[in-house]
Amino acid sequence: MDICILPRITAFFTFFIENQRFLEKLPLAGPHNFYRGGNLSVYDSEVKQSLEQLKRIIDSDKIVDLWGAAIQTYWNKKPVWLHGDLSAGNIILRNNTLVAIIDFGCMAIGDPACDLVIAWNFLDKKSRELFKAHLNLDSDTWLRAKGWALWKALITLASLKDKSSPEAIRQKLVIEIILHEQ
Repeated sequence: MDICILPRITAFFTFFIENQRFLEKLPLAGPHNFYRGGNLSVYDSEVKQSLEQLKRIIDSDKIVDLWGAAIQTYWNKKPVWLHGDLSAGNIILRNNTLVAIIDFGCMAIGDPACDLVIAWNFLDKKSRELFKAHLNLDSDTWLRAKGWALWKALITLASLKDKSSPEAIRQKLVIEIILHEQ
C-alpha cells in the first residue's frame, strides 16, 4: 500500500471519532450489526472453535494469550461512530488514492477497535505505524483491535476448505503479523 492514502484514511477516522454529534442517534453495537463495536468477548466461543480446528497449523498458545488479554479490556469512553465492516473489500482506491468507503450495513456507535482491523489486514508495517501514531488511541484499544483482527482471520481461515489457498495464506499472514508485532 502506498503511504499517500494514509492521511485520508486517518482523516476519515478522526472526523467520525471527534465530530459525531449528528451520529449520536445511531444504535449501540448489538445484534443488528453482529456486535461490531461491542464487547469483543461475544466472539470467544467462535475463536475457541476456530483454534480447535486450526491447532495443527497455527500457534494456538500465543493466540490464546493475546485473545485472553484483549477480551479483558473495554472501551470506557463515550461510544463513537464505527463502520463495523471496514475491510480491504470496502475501501475503494484509485491510483493509490482513497476514493470511497462502502457498505455501511454494520454501522453503529461503540468501541472503535473493530474498525482498526485494517491496520493488519490492509496496511503494511510502515503505514500501520503511521496510522497508529496519527490516531493516538490507548494501548487497550489497540489490543482489542488485535483481538478483532485475530477473530476475523481465525474464523475466515477455519471456514476455508483449502488451507493452502491464497485466501488461507493471507489470513495466516495476518495472524503472524499480529503475533509478532511489538
